[in-house]
Amino acid sequence: MDETTARPKGAALSGREEAPLIITNVEAVPVALPLKKPVVMAGERVERAYNLLVRIEAANGLTGWGEAASAPLMTGDVLPGMVAAVNNHLAPLVRGQDALRRAEIARRCAQALLHNTGAKCAVDMAINDLVGRHLGVSVADLFGGSLRDTLRPMYLLGNPKVEEDVAEAEGKLAEGWSFFKLKIGIKHPLDEARAAIEIRRHLGDAVALCADANMGMTFANARLFAQNARDAGLLFMEQPLRSDDIDGMAALARSSPIPLSGDESVGDLSSLLLLHRSGAIQGANIKIIKMGGIAATVQAMSVCGALGLSINLAGKVAESSVAAAAIVQLGCIAPNLDWGLNITNHYLAEDVADRPLAIERGTVRRPRGPGLGIVVSEEKVNRLRAK
Repeated sequence: MDETTARPKGAALSGREEAPLIITNVEAVPVALPLKKPVVMAGERVERAYNLLVRIEAANGLTGWGEAASAPLMTGDVLPGMVAAVNNHLAPLVRGQDALRRAEIARRCAQALLHNTGAKCAVDMAINDLVGRHLGVSVADLFGGSLRDTLRPMYLLGNPKVEEDVAEAEGKLAEGWSFFKLKIGIKHPLDEARAAIEIRRHLGDAVALCADANMGMTFANARLFAQNARDAGLLFMEQPLRSDDIDGMAALARSSPIPLSGDESVGDLSSLLLLHRSGAIQGANIKIIKMGGIAATVQAMSVCGALGLSINLAGKVAESSVAAAAIVQLGCIAPNLDWGLNITNHYLAEDVADRPLAIERGTVRRPRGPGLGIVVSEEKVNRLRAK
């Protein structure tokens, strides 16, 4: 029987006490995933994605998978450190534990070492995938149930020339895409503002556009871009300034005609609350690798909803269908997705899933299987292991 539909005997949700789901093995697997083409952003050029996969096996033979991208400019995590964090610190805490006590395990892992949110994320994601498979329910159902089942992800534009961006965007528009993100903070802000307006002119008013600077702008350049890109109708401008420049973001938010989103500056609930109190953001980019796990991400989204902040739920460039499925599951329970969803597995030349999560006509549907709802190919994982 396929693992995505199998439910162990006695695992039905019947109200009786559940037998323990003992974790017997935790494996950290570093992978190098090739991209279809390089992605260029401020301070970084990505040709391969160096990600951590975590495989967790239970005594009943079921497995769960989790993933986290290395993100030295965002979380500070690099791949060898992530592997060491799992092997030396988190796996000993998890092995031998009852996965059904996932909240208790997540708290213990969160307190086990400072930062290292990528490693914590991959372990927590794998545990939730395992528990969902064991109980026969999706991750979305584990955390309260779905508000929506179809989502509209965004497509990243980051070519050297605006003509190339326009051509690529028009091709994707013909395929059904209707949400695009522009990479800024690389060229002169006036050139990037003109490019944003040109892309808007070609794509029309029905398409959603946003821009992401990845901390690549000065205050003066960010303000110049915002003022001159006003007519592009951007939904938001993401993290134009350094992550620690809260005062600068707040000052920019007061003068910018484009709403500001925090990304690298949003690392946990305390930073989210500080940014909100300072008036520095009108919404937030929430990533599982920054929050350190599924439950922590759910909590951050709930806080955003309570504060009236828009949510952009996103992955790092580029994660496989493992992380993409987790993002989609969470996107279906988010209190709002006013600023959209950004999964990144479609930028990969090779994925680790048997059937990669697909975007069709610009939309992605929540996987219906238990757990994350996808099946990982062990053969592909072994072939794509980082050397």
